[in-house]
Amino acid sequence: MCYMFRKIYKFAETYFMVSKKFIKVGTYPDNANWQTAIKRGGKLYKKVDDIRSEFNRDYNRILHCKAYRRLKHKTQVFYATQNDHVCTRIEHVNHVAAVSYSIANFLGLNTELTAAIAIGHDLGHAPFGHVGEYILRDIIKADVGETFWHERNSLFFVDKLETLPNLHNKENNLNLTYAVRDGIISHCGEVNENALFPRKEVVDLELIQRPNQYAPFTWEGCVVKIADKISYLGRDIEDALTLKILDKQQIKELSEIVSRIKKVKVWQINNTILMNDFVINLCKMSSPEKGILFSEKYLELINEVKKFNYKHIYLHKRLEYFGDLAKLVITSLYKALMELYDEKAQLIKNLDDSEKIYPDLIGAFKYWLMKYSDIDLKVRKNTKFDNEIVYNIDEISHYRHAVLHYISSMTDQYAMKLFGELTRF
Repeated sequence: MCYMFRKIYKFAETYFMVSKKFIKVGTYPDNANWQTAIKRGGKLYKKVDDIRSEFNRDYNRILHCKAYRRLKHKTQVFYATQNDHVCTRIEHVNHVAAVSYSIANFLGLNTELTAAIAIGHDLGHAPFGHVGEYILRDIIKADVGETFWHERNSLFFVDKLETLPNLHNKENNLNLTYAVRDGIISHCGEVNENALFPRKEVVDLELIQRPNQYAPFTWEGCVVKIADKISYLGRDIEDALTLKILDKQQIKELSEIVSRIKKVKVWQINNTILMNDFVINLCKMSSPEKGILFSEKYLELINEVKKFNYKHIYLHKRLEYFGDLAKLVITSLYKALMELYDEKAQLIKNLDDSEKIYPDLIGAFKYWLMKYSDIDLKVRKNTKFDNEIVYNIDEISHYRHAVLHYISSMTDQYAMKLFGELTRF
């Protein structure tokens, strides 16, 4: 990895006269969209001697929230690996932050904004990676007629669920800037198109209905969106090689794909080589006039690598067994919690009775409802919770969403622990 960044910096020095070409359109105070970009949903306290920018404050607020901490125990691709050097979700978001920084710094964009978007972009990922996401999507589609996608769930978490103590030790919502929130919900969707431009209109982010419905609002959001692809494709291959997921014929096929651009031997294919070449090509090609883009050859390469990964890694037989396990765990937890629902007084009694049998599952869920719902406002008044109330427990649809959000917040290990509690006598 150090080798890759040394090459990037050397490239930056060599092409210094043509670098910083986005600085006039970057998200800075002299940008026409600046006030919109830094707008928050409510007033955020500020310390008298605070030296941080608005986006740096967002970075720190995300860094210290609990959803970020949980990423270290959430699946990227390979669940419960015994190898400490295989990627988890927290490593992925940090890879995205590093790649985004290199690109944004060279182009002259706001690196504090890319950093905040990058470390927050996957906060709403379900346990068990994308498999868990698809399972929750099936549940909510069947029971509510809605959909579930991690980009919107990530926005919901930073808007409604994640909190930090204020100067009076009361829990408040993160209250992030529009540009960071926008970058989080806009980070996904495919990049088959050969250029990304930021959109001009300001939209209500809570009304976005599907991934890739809108381009990001800022150039920095566009950078993170592409950095996400650069970061995971190469690393997933490296992990698959480490875990011997790929056989000799598949490795040969991968070598042939990569060799169309760069002459490498099979054993030389790694995350550093792929990331480095994608980053350098993107920096060379991109401009405010042409957009954030790869050359045609590199766009074809990234799409070929993605196709290879889906065929030989993400759809690998061993991951089918993992999917079966994830489905059993998530649907069991969902069923157990939904069976408790009743009118408010009876629900509280059901929770209290069930906690005697399932202390971890029900105890944590009771805390969740106390923090985010109106289940007992009299008791809540004497807690440190000063965050927004999200769920009206008198409506089953709100309770159902509370259960789904609670499960989506879990790490893989925690979900397995609670499943063990459900099935243990």
